[in-house]
Amino acid sequence: MSTNNIPRNALQLRSLVKQSGELEVSLASVPVPEPAANEVLVRIEASPINPSDLGLLFGAADMGTVKASGSPDRPVITARIPDGAMKAMAGRMDASMPVGNEGAGVVVGAGSSEAAQALLGKTVAVLGGAMYAQYRCIAADQCLVLPAGATPADGASSFVNPLTALGMVETMRREGHTALVHTAAASNLGQMLNRICMADGVALVNIVRKQEQADLLKAMGAAYVCIAGSATFLQDLTDALVATGATIAFDATGGGKLAGQILGCMEAALNRTAKEYSRYGSTTHKQVYIYGGLDMSPTEFNRNFGMTWGMGGWLLFPFLQKIGPAAAQVLKQRVAAELKTTFASHYAKEVSLAEVLQPEMIAVYGARATGVKFLINPNKGLG
Repeated sequence: MSTNNIPRNALQLRSLVKQSGELEVSLASVPVPEPAANEVLVRIEASPINPSDLGLLFGAADMGTVKASGSPDRPVITARIPDGAMKAMAGRMDASMPVGNEGAGVVVGAGSSEAAQALLGKTVAVLGGAMYAQYRCIAADQCLVLPAGATPADGASSFVNPLTALGMVETMRREGHTALVHTAAASNLGQMLNRICMADGVALVNIVRKQEQADLLKAMGAAYVCIAGSATFLQDLTDALVATGATIAFDATGGGKLAGQILGCMEAALNRTAKEYSRYGSTTHKQVYIYGGLDMSPTEFNRNFGMTWGMGGWLLFPFLQKIGPAAAQVLKQRVAAELKTTFASHYAKEVSLAEVLQPEMIAVYGARATGVKFLINPNKGLG
């Protein structure tokens, strides 16, 4: 271990789904672990609230029923889980679970191995769950050393969004497509994807909900931006697909009609340049991957896109496992090299662990709205 003044116990945020149908989120005092030979202890100073974190944090609870109790420094929030949603929670019943996919901080302790000792004092980004905590013990080879001058806040979102954006482009290439479509495209992730595609010469069709989001992307240099709520959306999207030849899409909304509309417009775009008619539709494969659930309603589609199509799920971690450690490391090194440019993230607010559990804060970050991403600093105000 290092000579830093490391406490014996520290705070960790925990989420509990009770058999009674109640969600309880609280701060627990847990022992600070002693690193094994190949492990390091990281003092976490920045961890983003990603949509994927909200799923574990609040489960299937109705957050309109939130009640606060406890003390200002050790708050507790509870909320009701609808009876119909309890079945989906069976796998985590009465198990207090730590939260937070990724984060960044300073290595304050290290095991005896050379690799671990070499990280002492370094600012690193880490991935592996349980990051909404003041300290996190993790294998040395799971740390991404941040460039000189980078802060934990700079590196907090080094994994989920950057690797997802890079993974989308890599999936496009591996599956034989040449251009892609992305929904909820004005998000931090969407902005990263635009910067990647512009740098790599990949045509990207952005779908957003509002004019101001379209303006933001166009100001960045995005060439194709379609507004889902506009009267000319389907025509605009088809025109963009004709121009780009995009035949793969990544959809963050999940529910509603959007995924089906994208496939329908892909088919219409392909038919504009078809040499001959086929009653089975175009022979070019059209693919939509649903990777998020911003709209929790059922996915609806009208099969007006022929017979050569696919709709499925896409998640970052299975993708990284599929491509293997060497290919994943190449992507991670690109993130580190372009941390303050291509992969820069922007946050609406930095909050402490206690502030995460304030109902008024939950109402803001829980809405999952573009432009209101929160950053947790578990050691905020503690020196």
